[in-house]
Amino acid sequence: MVSNKEVPSIKVVRQFQAPPARVWQAWVSAEALKQWMGPGPVVCLEAQADVRVGGSYRILMQSPDGEHHDVGGTYREIQPNRKLVFSWAWKSTPEHESLVTVELRAIDTGTEMTLTHEAFRDEAARDHHAQGWEGCLAKLEGVIAG
Repeated sequence: MVSNKEVPSIKVVRQFQAPPARVWQAWVSAEALKQWMGPGPVVCLEAQADVRVGGSYRILMQSPDGEHHDVGGTYREIQPNRKLVFSWAWKSTPEHESLVTVELRAIDTGTEMTLTHEAFRDEAARDHHAQGWEGCLAKLEGVIAG
């Protein structure tokens, strides 16, 4: 549980039967992001990724009802095939910036990925993002399995 003094966060650990380089590419390639970024029936219409420290990304998704979800941020740390850190802010609420850290570790069966998304404004935002990430990561598994 998260105490009142801590800022709400998410931590998800997944294993993929693919080497870290393949999982990494799914995170840093705009074309790959378009294939999996968007939970469930949400589709990614556009993805841009300038993967360098200080570079920016943008992901535009659309719900089945036609609503657009536009998120973007700046890459803060890049360790190829190991670690990616970037800010996360919805275009509709840019003042609520959070932070995503993706860590990759080689294991016998492929890659263990730890995704940490922190600094949510409240528990409701954390819970909404937790559901979103679960849906996206389910699609990511399919992309990596290719």
